[in-house]
Amino acid sequence: MNKYPIEIFWSDEDEGYIAVAPDLPGCNAWGRTEQEAIIELHDAIAAWIAACNKSGDPVPEPSKPFYAMTA
Repeated sequence: MNKYPIEIFWSDEDEGYIAVAPDLPGCNAWGRTEQEAIIELHDAIAAWIAACNKSGDPVPEPSKPFYAMTA
């Protein structure tokens, strides 16, 4: 399992959930459910990292997630 933060949101245009790995430019995935989008994103992250390793490009370290507390 990777440690990259994930952002997920509903897209009316795509009629599904979009999951994004903000630390990895262009790395995102679609799913009918939030869980499906997250599972697909894990595969996309693995492929993104593999492509960087193959081409010799650096792979950024995962950023620390920001947690906001509201009253």
